[in-house]
Amino acid sequence: MERTRAQSGNARQAYDLVESLQRHFADKLSALSGKPAAFAEREWFRNQGNFGGGTRFEGIDTDLFNRASINLSQVHYDSEPEKPLGSATALSAIIHPRNPWAPSIHIHISWTEMKNGHGYWRMMADLNPSIPNDRDTNEFTDCLLRTVPQLAEAAFEQGDQYFAIPYLGRHRGVRHFYLEDFHTDSPKEDRALAESLGYTVIDQYVAIFSRALKENAEFGLEEKEQQLAYHTLYFSQVLLLDRGTTSGLLVHDENDVGILGSLPSHVSPALLQEWIPNVTEPQDTLLKSLIEIVGNQEPAPVSEATKAELAQRIRQHYRAHPEAIEMQARGNVVPPTVQNHQSGQS
Repeated sequence: MERTRAQSGNARQAYDLVESLQRHFADKLSALSGKPAAFAEREWFRNQGNFGGGTRFEGIDTDLFNRASINLSQVHYDSEPEKPLGSATALSAIIHPRNPWAPSIHIHISWTEMKNGHGYWRMMADLNPSIPNDRDTNEFTDCLLRTVPQLAEAAFEQGDQYFAIPYLGRHRGVRHFYLEDFHTDSPKEDRALAESLGYTVIDQYVAIFSRALKENAEFGLEEKEQQLAYHTLYFSQVLLLDRGTTSGLLVHDENDVGILGSLPSHVSPALLQEWIPNVTEPQDTLLKSLIEIVGNQEPAPVSEATKAELAQRIRQHYRAHPEAIEMQARGNVVPPTVQNHQSGQS
């Protein structure tokens, strides 16, 4: 089975870019582990490869990673003239280090091209420490300000909006960068900005990760408990609020494990139970369903089988409560690919 590629020149250039970023990130993290291969490569196919698919690098070094997934995908509908979406090409990466002193990172860089000729970039980078560190936050912020000085403040504002967690009165992470529907009159310059952002954020994060391993190699039960609490928060935010994750699950079921690759290895069901009274209907029902799936073991493992069950339950929930989509996170613009998933167009 082979994956076809989008025919558009812009989509092909975007694919080359995110593929290069994927390899760069994996190589930099593998160097931290001191081992030749810290990742296993897995491939998935959209409609048996006729509509593309993707590859993901999954972290296999348990000394370094709690969970790590660096995903590349390109889905296209060149052979389906009735669909408004031409192609969507993305790098979506999440790293949860095993060491609780090292922060997690989420990076998303994607190019979406509609058949009416409109194309745009979506760029996200957010630092997610279990144990916040002002030096890490400041360095991460400064690298974004240097890379996109004219756009950073607006991206920070939109990121703070997207990663807010109303039922907890806080945010996921300490620095949130989010550009949605980004495009100018120069596709070449736009692509160069996406490339610069991707490489800069990856290199800055690896430097922060490396320093944490050197300065805080030891950790105890207190730090692990802080990490578990934060991973539980992360789990709930992704499954209850993340509009991109939900839309991906509703479009198709051919990459459920990959789409939920951002979930950490363990969560606390007891903590999730505490949050139920704070969650608005019908999302409280969804949260109860998710807790039922992970079980009551403390901490509860989130295996591949668990992720597959979670994906099915989420699909069932939004088919029964389509209005609940409007309760999810959003930036200043809801992309057409997300708007169209309810009608099966994307």
